Amino acid sequence: MILKVTLSRKRYTFQSVKDVMAKANEEKSGDQLAGVAAATMQERVAAKIVLSQLTLNDLYEHPAVDYDRDEVTRLIIDDIDAEVFSQIKNWTVEQLREWLLALDTDNQMIHTISRGLTSEMIAAVCKLMTNMDLIMAAKKIINEKTANTTIGLPGTFSSRLQPNRPTDDVRGIMASTMEGLSMGIGDAVIGVNPATDSADNVTAILNRMQSFIDDWQVPTQTCVLAHVTTQMAAIEKGAPAGLIFQSIAGSEKGNTAFGINAHLLADANQMGHDMLETTGPNVMYFETGQGSELSADAHFGNDQVTMEARCYGFARHYDPFIVNTVVGFIGPEYLYDAKQVTRAGLEDHFMGKLSGLAMGCDVCYTNHMAADQNDIENLAVLLASAGCTYMMGVPQADDIMLNYQSTGYQETATLRALMGTSPIKPFADWLERMGITRDGQLTAHAGDASLFLNHVADGTLI
Repeated sequence: MILKVTLSRKRYTFQSVKDVMAKANEEKSGDQLAGVAAATMQERVAAKIVLSQLTLNDLYEHPAVDYDRDEVTRLIIDDIDAEVFSQIKNWTVEQLREWLLALDTDNQMIHTISRGLTSEMIAAVCKLMTNMDLIMAAKKIINEKTANTTIGLPGTFSSRLQPNRPTDDVRGIMASTMEGLSMGIGDAVIGVNPATDSADNVTAILNRMQSFIDDWQVPTQTCVLAHVTTQMAAIEKGAPAGLIFQSIAGSEKGNTAFGINAHLLADANQMGHDMLETTGPNVMYFETGQGSELSADAHFGNDQVTMEARCYGFARHYDPFIVNTVVGFIGPEYLYDAKQVTRAGLEDHFMGKLSGLAMGCDVCYTNHMAADQNDIENLAVLLASAGCTYMMGVPQADDIMLNYQSTGYQETATLRALMGTSPIKPFADWLERMGITRDGQLTAHAGDASLFLNHVADGTLI
């Protein structure tokens, strides 16, 4: 294993695989904050050259966090297919990149090889790819998952309806839900981030949403994104959840900061199979985002991309229904501007899909970041081109509870028209029956929540 290279008569020597991985990463303000980034562009190029010649076995033997001290590492390594790994362990990272991008490498071939890849291998190849490489490779990968409905099928582009309210006012939540559904939003999930994390509040929101879904026979699933233990308490009392949610990190220490561990998520996953209002085998919903481990001092000297890849390795252990990266939510401390957010969104999407996940993206930014809505629309188009499974549908693209900017209802509708995609078939059929679409095109009813009010008792949101 060679950790040095000479470029333009200058010798670059790296201290470890971890050092090479960090310095090969594209520029991120979070890596600079952590003190692990390349000092110059030339050093970054040198690190990429060294990384390209490391073997997959080198990465296997040098996980980002030691096997003995981290349960995320243990799950990632123990879950890989030893036979597949034995066939590819002598590949260099460069060879893996070329194989993924080869025109004759297809979805099935990638699925087979991915079973032998650790998260560090996936992060490494990501670092050698351009933005277009990330789009091209991700586009090849098809990951289908089923809860009440099946997402990830070719030709579909789904959305999470996110009707958050600052006070959890159920009337407001339902008003936004009706408006979103009338725009064709919500076929992945109707998911509410609660302002109050209590089992009673979760139950009240779920009961109202499920009642509406039952009345209107909407082919989707619901979720209230409280802490996993709060959701479990609500489900035990009979709350009609469709998925169980949790934010996750790429290290055991990071997950401890979230108040979770692998055993707790295993219990939640089992509860989902036993008790949820869901017909399919995939019952979990995870969210991630570059920089969360650094926030918790749980990155162990690793760069953001490597730790993010480990989130996806951790997630795939539970075979979730959906995963998404909230790509620009944490702020400029970790992703400084639109260029870094764009790169991170494409990286996360590719790494999630290569990890076997139905991968979505909350294409978002905070108001103190050097980005605007045009930048976010650019990233949304790129991700849709890459075969992103789903994006967020937030009223007016402005989350008034979480106080950040995302994608709205219109963006999903526009991307479907631009890319020639559609919602999943049961949802598309429902839109046709409701008169919201005709022959796949939105009608004059689109965006008009009163379509539902005409059939609610007394014309009120109760």
